[in-house]
Amino acid sequence: MSDAIALRRQLKIKTGVANRLGKEVGVYRKEVAQLEEKRDQLIKDGHPEDEWDVKNTTRMKQESEKMIHDTASRLEAAIEDLRTLIENAKKAGLNEDEELRNAEEALKSVTDTI
Repeated sequence: MSDAIALRRQLKIKTGVANRLGKEVGVYRKEVAQLEEKRDQLIKDGHPEDEWDVKNTTRMKQESEKMIHDTASRLEAAIEDLRTLIENAKKAGLNEDEELRNAEEALKSVTDTI
């Protein structure tokens, strides 16, 4: 019985990790789009005093792009962990468990994020 409890707990934890990382990827992608739009507007306006702002916005965009890559790779690892855990939970007979259903739903939604 304690194995089932441990599996449920791990399912909840891994599901939370996958959901959080999926949201982070979305936030970073949105940030990149906003920074790109801001930079393009600064370039379009063409004021000489905006040169620093253009460089800074470009640098911030590059940092966000690096974070997308980093977070996406952590998300891929979390997805693999969650897949393995879901398989183990099914083998342990937790097919009707709510945590298992939540984990499967989360897996579907975050897989689309990548």
